[in-house]
Amino acid sequence: MSIPGEQAEVAALLRRLAGRDPIETHISAVYVGTDTVWKLKKAVALGFLDFSTPAAREHFLRREWEINHPAAPALYRDVVPVTRAADGTLALGGAGEAVDWVLRMAPVPAGNFLDAVAARGGLDGALLDAIADAAFALHAALPPVTGIDPVAALDRVLSGNVAAAHAAGLPAARVEALDAAARGWLERLAPHLAARAAAGHVRRCHGDLHLGNLCLLEGRVTPFDALEFDEDLATIDTGYDLAFLLMDLDHRVGRAAANRVLNRSIARSGDAGMVAALPLWLSIRAMIRAHVLARTQGPAAGLPYLDRAEAMLAPPPPRLVAVGGLQGTGKSRLARALAPSLGAAPGALVLRSDEIRKRRAGLAPEERLPPAAYTPEASRAVFEELAALAAAALRGGHAVIADAAFLRPEERAAIEAARGEAPFTGLWLEAPVEVLRARVAARRGDASDAGVAVLEAAAARDHGPLAWQRLDAAGDPLPGALAALGLNAGAPC
Repeated sequence: MSIPGEQAEVAALLRRLAGRDPIETHISAVYVGTDTVWKLKKAVALGFLDFSTPAAREHFLRREWEINHPAAPALYRDVVPVTRAADGTLALGGAGEAVDWVLRMAPVPAGNFLDAVAARGGLDGALLDAIADAAFALHAALPPVTGIDPVAALDRVLSGNVAAAHAAGLPAARVEALDAAARGWLERLAPHLAARAAAGHVRRCHGDLHLGNLCLLEGRVTPFDALEFDEDLATIDTGYDLAFLLMDLDHRVGRAAANRVLNRSIARSGDAGMVAALPLWLSIRAMIRAHVLARTQGPAAGLPYLDRAEAMLAPPPPRLVAVGGLQGTGKSRLARALAPSLGAAPGALVLRSDEIRKRRAGLAPEERLPPAAYTPEASRAVFEELAALAAAALRGGHAVIADAAFLRPEERAAIEAARGEAPFTGLWLEAPVEVLRARVAARRGDASDAGVAVLEAAAARDHGPLAWQRLDAAGDPLPGALAALGLNAGAPC
């Protein structure tokens, strides 16, 4: 990569200010100094963008600041001109004529970018939850955009993918077969995508939401570098925006990481309807990465992502698993362990009654509700929503794990009825009360508010006839659960 000759003087100035060579892409040069970062857009016209004039570069730098500053105010400082003085010298923000423009940003340690954190194995559960929360907050702050045809927009993306994949030298027959399969999915999903647009899920999103565009800044996961040069590519369904992050996690870190972010995101948003379109969205995102890598690094570099794009469009059929039992039996731990191995990528949707209850109250999962919030009426509404969300996800072709106590026969009957045509397995966890008492007393930072008194009262009740598979939860119930479901550990089914 190189900087266009017409920007050589500007590049030299920024090189002196930073004291080092820039980090380059095909469209930008980023100069990282001790306490400031300067971003220069290259004077290039590539068909899908045109930065060839100073006026265009100013416009898109200001647009970049405008889009990114709300989510990352500590990172995005300002846009300043590179000016030429009467003696011909260049300066930042001087009194002379503006010959170019730069975006000033705060520096971020290289190890704080989340692709780097992932590479060193640093994405633990708490950080994955924080990633999901950051994506949720980003999307929740965006207003819906009307007048967008999401089907036509994705059709254009598919056409662009085919052309780019052929130009990059990916196997032609596989590219054409993948395109045909994707268009079949798009046709089937058209009513669903249109309904989501009408419901307000299309927004001016990030557009390039992957691990490399998330960083740790002031202790928070912070999205940055949102796509600024193409409004159409960024005005999309929030689920399609999230799908890039899920695909990136699935590929770089593993399915369990992607599954955790998916489920945390839906626990916050309640948008379980997005899972119906995930196979298509994930495949498109993988295909984009495939042809980009094939173009920049050679066709072989894109093949792993082409493999992934194909696999996303051939998901296993949906199934419903319910995990019940008294407080402290480890229902949520088991559900989370099972989910990555169940159903379409990135694994089953886990619907947890405690998280639904918190969302209905406008709270994050770990925030506590007062005892007065646990009325019979509130509990009925939670279980009704759980069953409705499960039924909708199953109809959309996605596997579901329903995680709740299910202490009443009518609650178990309702979740079983949500199965529709999908296979159902009920798992019932049990352990001695003294074991459960110790676990409940030790819980911290969990979505469940149930204490020892709630456990004691629940244990004393008659739970009615129980036909679900009983598992000993005094130890690890995962092997028994896998056997009951016919799964091998880590193998999607």
